[in-house]
Amino acid sequence: MDSEALLPTPGWFFLALQLDGGAPLSRAAAGDIGALILSASPVVKAVLVILLIFSVASWGIVFLKLWSYRGIERQSNTFLEVFRKSAKFSEVQAVCPSLGASPLVGMFQAGYAELTAQLRQSAPTPANPAPATGAAPRPTLKSLTAVDRALLRASATEVNKLEKRVTFLATTASITPFIGLFGTVWGIMSAFLNIGAQGSTDLAVVAPGIAEALIATALGLFAAIPAVYFYNHFTNKVKTFASEMDDFALEFLNISERNFT
Repeated sequence: MDSEALLPTPGWFFLALQLDGGAPLSRAAAGDIGALILSASPVVKAVLVILLIFSVASWGIVFLKLWSYRGIERQSNTFLEVFRKSAKFSEVQAVCPSLGASPLVGMFQAGYAELTAQLRQSAPTPANPAPATGAAPRPTLKSLTAVDRALLRASATEVNKLEKRVTFLATTASITPFIGLFGTVWGIMSAFLNIGAQGSTDLAVVAPGIAEALIATALGLFAAIPAVYFYNHFTNKVKTFASEMDDFALEFLNISERNFT
């Protein structure tokens, strides 16, 4: 028998290498990254800590807003159903405390307060009795524009609430790549200083410093990319909520004009 037939083929050799050594190599690579971080200079470590803080805070805001906006959508839909089915504003006012997360509730309460204040001013009082015509006069609005202004103020307040903390995602998206770049520049500078100190350009001398530097860039991108995506996503959601509030304001004004002017 030919002795060469007993030798493994190149394909079997690489397959055996993948089966036997793939997992240890992956664990070794992970261990090398951890060792690089632990052996990094204090400046690079500070950069990595700052980027980690930005990343954790951003993800916390993302999960908070996803949960919050989902509840807002649900309560807004419920409020609109009640508002459109109710015959009196007082019936809508009664359900407002249970739907407080909806920005439409804040707008309704502001408009309802202004409407009630004007109707009370136009109602007969002992100092200003109604004329003796047999029928009590119907209370009327003195200024529909004042109701509109109250709705606009409430709308601006609610939009500010919806946008709260979202701007932090924009801050994270804009500055974390530069913070990571600073760590990269500092790490490469340290690598070149190490080359000068040892007088060698061998890969074993250069590679650790450059790898340490690139970790800062990678973490900066890891923090920035999700922040950009979710900032755009939440900005579009706020625009949708603002559009719904504008529609509700017009609907509220139409009802007020039909019934109280």
